[in-house]
Amino acid sequence: MTKHEELLHMLMNADGQFVSGEEISKNLSISRTAVWKQVNKLRDLGYEFEAVSRKGYRLITKPDSIDAAGLQLALQTSVFGRKAVILNSTMSTQGDVQQMAEQGQAEGAVVLAEEQTGGRGRFGRKWFSPPGKGIWMSILLRPEQPLRNTPQLTLLTGVAVCRAVRAYTGADAGIKWPNDLLINGRKMCGILLESAVEDHALRYCIAGIGVDVNFELADYPEDLTSIATSIKVETGQQADRTKLAAAILNELEHLYFVYQKEGFGVIASLWEALSVSIHREVKVSNPQGSIEGTAIGLDPSGALIVEKSSGERITVVSGEISLIE
Repeated sequence: MTKHEELLHMLMNADGQFVSGEEISKNLSISRTAVWKQVNKLRDLGYEFEAVSRKGYRLITKPDSIDAAGLQLALQTSVFGRKAVILNSTMSTQGDVQQMAEQGQAEGAVVLAEEQTGGRGRFGRKWFSPPGKGIWMSILLRPEQPLRNTPQLTLLTGVAVCRAVRAYTGADAGIKWPNDLLINGRKMCGILLESAVEDHALRYCIAGIGVDVNFELADYPEDLTSIATSIKVETGQQADRTKLAAAILNELEHLYFVYQKEGFGVIASLWEALSVSIHREVKVSNPQGSIEGTAIGLDPSGALIVEKSSGERITVVSGEISLIE
C-alpha cells in the first residue's frame, strides 16, 4: 500500500475517532509534515477530515465515487484488481481493457468507470450505464485452457457476482442462464464475456460486469422500468460501490483459482444452487426458432439442458431464455 492508503486504513479502522498525528507519524514512519501531505492527498480524492490540535485527524465522510485507495484497501486478492484504472466516463470498459490486453497487460487488470456512454450487453444491445449509480467494470483474463471451455467463464463470473452481491448486500439475487442476475424476477446485473482468438487458440478474455447498485426506479428509462431493478430498490439500502466492486473481485479471483485447480464441476454445482432457471419451464429463442421445456441442468461445457414435453433433451449453447410462469 502507498502511504496515503495506509493512512486511510488507519483512519477507517478508528471508527470515527481521532488518530493523533504522532501515532500516524510513528506507524507510517514519516514526519509530521509528511502526514499533513498524505491527508491532503486523501482530500484530493474526495475524503473529508476534521483536524484538531493535540487530537489529530478524524475521517468524516468518504467520496460517493469509486476511489482507487478504498478499492485497494478492500481487496483481498493477489492479482485481480491490483492494476485498476478508474475513469469518470468512457465509451465502454470492454474497449478500454481490450486496448490494455493488446498492449500486453497482465491478467487481473480491471477498468471501472463512473459512466459508460456506449456500454453494451449481449447481442449488441446497449447497456444503460449512467454516472454514479452502478458498477461498470471489465476484467482481463488470460486462462490457459481450450477454446471450447470459454463459455464456462461466463457462468463462473455470474456465480462470483451473485455470491458477492448476496454476501455484501443481503439481496436475494439469483442467476438466469447464462449471465443475467435477477432479484424478484427483474434484471439487476448483466455479464458479457468477449474473447480474442488466434489460430483457433484463446489469447485472452474480457469479463464485463454491469451491476445496477444505487438506482431509484425513477432513474430508469421507460422501456426498462418493468424489467430492471437495482440493489437499492430491492433492499432499501444504498450500497458502497467501492466495497461491492472489491467484494466481486475477491470472489471472482477465488472462484477462478478454484476453477483452474479443480475444473468446472465445482462451479457448475454453485451455479445450479443459485440458478432461477433450473427446474423451471423456459422458452429458448435463437435465430433457428424457439423451443419450450424444463431446464434440468448444465452439461459439462456449461450449456443448458432443456427437456421438452416429449422427453427429448436439447442442449442449448446460445440463445435468449425467458421463464414461463
